[in-house]
Amino acid sequence: MDLEQLERKLKEKEGLGALASSPEGKALAAQFDESALRTAATQGDTAALQDILRRVLSTPEGKTLAEKVRKAVNKP
Repeated sequence: MDLEQLERKLKEKEGLGALASSPEGKALAAQFDESALRTAATQGDTAALQDILRRVLSTPEGKTLAEKVRKAVNKP
């Protein structure tokens, strides 16, 4: 699945927007610099994005949120 397909699938699924508002989503948002994330994404800085993702997934909240996204994307 490429990124466009993933994005389309995420937009189609009900409730995925609520993940950002979940306790896990809020806890993660408080831990990271949105400006740094935006800059890395717009500049295509894959090393910085990988570092951010690694830090997110190393937290209990990040693991829980990733699992919720995985389950939502894989629903028929």
